[in-house]
This record gives sequence, C-alpha cells and structure tokens, in this order.
Amino acid sequence: MRSQVTDHLSVAANQSSRAGLLNVSTEFVPLLERLEEIAPLLQLSAEANEAAGRLIPEVERALRNSGVYKIGVPREFGGYEFSPRQLIETIAKVSYADASTGWSVMAVQMETGTLAGWVDAAVARKYFPASGEFALFAGQGSRLGTASRVEGGYRLSGSWQFASGMHQATHIHTAAVVEETGEPRIFNLPKRKAKLVDNWNVMGLRATGSIDYIIDDVFVPEEDTYSATIQENVNGGSIYRLGLANMSGICHTGWAIGVGRRILDEMRNHARRRTGTPGAVVDTDQFYAAFAEAEAKFQAACALVFQTWADNEKTLDGDGLLDVDQETRTKLALNHMTWTLEDITSTVYKWAGTAALRAGDLQRIFRDVHAGTQHATSGPTVLQNCGRRLAGLAPNSRWSVLTLVED
Repeated sequence: MRSQVTDHLSVAANQSSRAGLLNVSTEFVPLLERLEEIAPLLQLSAEANEAAGRLIPEVERALRNSGVYKIGVPREFGGYEFSPRQLIETIAKVSYADASTGWSVMAVQMETGTLAGWVDAAVARKYFPASGEFALFAGQGSRLGTASRVEGGYRLSGSWQFASGMHQATHIHTAAVVEETGEPRIFNLPKRKAKLVDNWNVMGLRATGSIDYIIDDVFVPEEDTYSATIQENVNGGSIYRLGLANMSGICHTGWAIGVGRRILDEMRNHARRRTGTPGAVVDTDQFYAAFAEAEAKFQAACALVFQTWADNEKTLDGDGLLDVDQETRTKLALNHMTWTLEDITSTVYKWAGTAALRAGDLQRIFRDVHAGTQHATSGPTVLQNCGRRLAGLAPNSRWSVLTLVED
C-alpha cells in the first residue's frame, strides 16, 4: 500500500529527536517493511480466513513473527509503543491487505497494549516476560457484565459479544460494573476460564471470529483489573493518557483508511481491465467524475484525521490530557473517515457492476465495510454529540467514553 500521509509521518519521525513525553518509535519503518513482506500472504489468505471464520494458522504465525502485536505495548515490556499516527498507519497497512485481518490485529494489539499501560509494572511483567512469547488479549469493553468485591479481588459474571480476535488470544479483556460502587472496570483473565460461544454467523468481517463468550462467577485478582475510565500512564509514555475510547478510535480510524485505499485501488484495477471493451461504463464521463470525487473524499478525510492527530500528539508530548474540544474533533474525524469509507464503497459497488456482485475481493470488501460501519465508535449518537458541542450548545460538557455529558 502506498502511503497517503508521507509528510505527516516524516514530521512524526522527526519528533523522536526531541525530549518530549510521547514516544515515536524507531521500529516503525522496520515493522512496515516486514508487513510489506507478508502482505501477499495476508491478501491471498482472505478467502480461506473467511471460510474458516477466523485467521488461518499461517496468517496467525506470520502476524506474530512480524511483531505487529507489539505496537501498543510499552517499551519497558519489550513493546514498540508507537505514537498515534504510527498506530494508524500500521493498522491501515494490515487492513489494506485484508479487512478482517486488520480488524483482528487492531483489536488484539489494543487490548494487549493497554493492559500493559494500565496495570502495575509487576503485574504487566508476568504477561510480558523478557524471554518467551507474551500474552495476547481479546474481548469486549462496551457491553458490561457484573462484578462483586471479595477479599483480594472480584467475582466476575456476564455474557459478552463481539470478541474480535478471540481465537488467537490467550487471555480475555472484558468490562463489568462493580456492584458495590457502580464503577466500570476492565478485568483480565485467562481465556480458559470463559465459555466461548462459536456463533459468529454474519454478513461481513467473518474472519475476525468475533464470537460471544460467557464468564460465570470467576475470581479475578484486584491486580488484574483497572478502571475503564483510566486516563493516566501507569507504565509507558503519554499515549496511555488517551483512555480506552480514544485508543479504540485510533484503531478504527486506521482500519477505515486502509480499507478505503484498498477498495479504490481495486476499482482502479477493475477499470484498467474493462477499459476498451464494448459498452464499458468505465469509459464514460460519469465514471471519471464519480471516481475523482470518491478519491477526493477519501484524501480529504485522511487529511482531517492526520491534522487532528498531529494536534493531539502535541498535547500528549507535553504531558497533557486532550481537552473536550480535542476529543470532539477526534471522534468527528473517526466518524467522518468511517462514513466516507461507506460512501466511496457504495460508489465502487455501483461502477464495478456485476464484478462486485460475484464472489471475490470487491464483494468481500463491500460486505466487510458494511459490517465495520456498525461499530459503536462511529454510531449516529456520537456524531450528534459532536455537533452539539461544535455548535456551542454544550459548553459545560465532557466526554464519558462515547457520550457527551453535562458537568
């Protein structure tokens, strides 16, 4: 995938020479080169992944060996601790090769990395030993289970959906409300302590294996939990001050960029194959204009994303927290990128004709896109809340995960 944001990434790379608090990793370029090497495997395995309802073993091994699951892990535990823009570009790179693979990677690396950023160092080290493979986490953070306090920890119960990447994970990251206090917390526990429900029968993103799981009265030590609303870096640098919602937003933004670039490139390749054939719609002025407009929409949405995150990185580099307006613009940029992806995908589907109707890359990407747009991070209420704040109608408000609340 050719970079859409070369200038932005050049700026980010130069930050590493400054004495800021946001890490900009020197592992970024080497990792992208390794991902480029396995990209043909990821792309050619998309159909087999989908048929299996999960990433096939060859893909899982290639991803592990590439080091991509280290991108969100603090440096002190052997991770790369990428900056936000480095995370976006990396997730875009994987998602370009295959949307389901990119979705699985973004979920697992985020839940793995944030655990390492937000538990005590001694606890993190048991999951990230200096020698040997480290743990991988998957689970669900928006649907809440219940937890009751007991000596030394909690008894956790509940059922959760959409555990993307659960098949390749070793541990579960899951959210629940503490009955005694009403506090939402994240609980981390071995996958073997949950009942996995193999029910991922969906239209798109089939290879993510985003199954349900059930936990029934399992003890979780206090040390293996943290507040779901945490905005401090217990370990690592200032990126962990973003909190779960914004870390998730980084991931979904990267996914939308990668898949958007891929479907436009697929349409370009299709047009080259069809041009000059009898009655080819790609040889019409209407198609030329529609494709130019789709490309412009995509480029503009990418520019908004990287402009927004460049500003956010300045704040993180100075050890600050994003203010409410920065969070609003961040959520708006993700929403705009996601629904621009849906818009350009519909354009491609229209002009690709029956080629997109039949089984193949275009059809699969079309289905994957329309699955990805259903995620809560880009839901209509988030956009409405952004508009309320931007219009000056919620001056005394703050973001609580994905909801704008009045102080």
